[in-house]
Amino acid sequence: MVSEAPPFWWTKADWRARGLWPFSWIYGRVSGWRMDHARRVSVPVPVICVGNFTVGGAGKTPTAIALARAARQRGLKPGFLSRGYGGSLDVTTVVDLAHHRARDVGDEPLLLAREGLAVVCRRRVEGARRLVAEGADLIIMDDGFQSARLTFDFSLLVIDSRRGIGNGFLIPAGPVRAPLSHQIRHASALLKIGNGERADALIRRAARAGKQIYEANVTHLDDGGLREMPVLAWVGIADPEKFFRTVRETGAVLAESRSFPDHHHFSEDEIADLLDHAAAKGYQLVTTAKDMVRLERGFGRAAELMEKSRVIDVEVRFDDPGSPRKIIDAALTAARARRLSKNRK
Repeated sequence: MVSEAPPFWWTKADWRARGLWPFSWIYGRVSGWRMDHARRVSVPVPVICVGNFTVGGAGKTPTAIALARAARQRGLKPGFLSRGYGGSLDVTTVVDLAHHRARDVGDEPLLLAREGLAVVCRRRVEGARRLVAEGADLIIMDDGFQSARLTFDFSLLVIDSRRGIGNGFLIPAGPVRAPLSHQIRHASALLKIGNGERADALIRRAARAGKQIYEANVTHLDDGGLREMPVLAWVGIADPEKFFRTVRETGAVLAESRSFPDHHHFSEDEIADLLDHAAAKGYQLVTTAKDMVRLERGFGRAAELMEKSRVIDVEVRFDDPGSPRKIIDAALTAARARRLSKNRK
């Protein structure tokens, strides 16, 4: 899967997108067939997949965390399943915050593990079975909607209302991961995040197909301590502009910003440059929780950058606070029906 989306994917389709269209057509035929016909394996607990239509961040991880919190309130023991993008381990691994680094398991699994049981595995079915063996009675899968490996009891596709689906073309001409008709057909519901308009056409299309539509916003948890403070924001995520908007929403003065690739592991020179430049200018360093975990147990001045940077935490808040519980309940109902159907055969 592509990790860095070319900028032209997120603008109006131009000659580059049209020139790559034949390759996108082939990619779409293969990905669509796989979603429709690949043999999916079932596990004995409900599975919720939190995915998105495109390559790049849309808010999947904070959405998965919101669902896990709702599941725990219901008395369940949720477990997170992640492929572990950015990590090096190629074996099924229960994430251990005391021992694993982002270089081992990826940055997002470390954030998920703060909330509960998390397993990383390149092979989704094997990872799901490990979660069951570890006592999870509900699996929340962060990404992997198009992989067509597991049977999902509820598939929630997250879409950023400001970015939408970019130019609307499939990989490699655009960011879309599989034909939209196939993705909508296999989705249980869509979650629109934010108040932009670039997702509206797709939302209407999904609604016409009978899909449930949820709405939410990503809200910063800053206590007001950054108000009017000049900051240098550094970030390595798929959509850095989203974080820069969050910084401004805290009331901070975004004096400078530095963007790095998604899942980027910072070099000693990059760390030194951030520290020395912020010190020379008198800027407060700010970043995301996802970027901060990539510094943990790092070398050189990584600990100093952690100490001098302030994390702006965010969370997904559904417009209807009862929505996460409704999603959990729908997944439980679907799982019961799946097991009954299997027992009758």
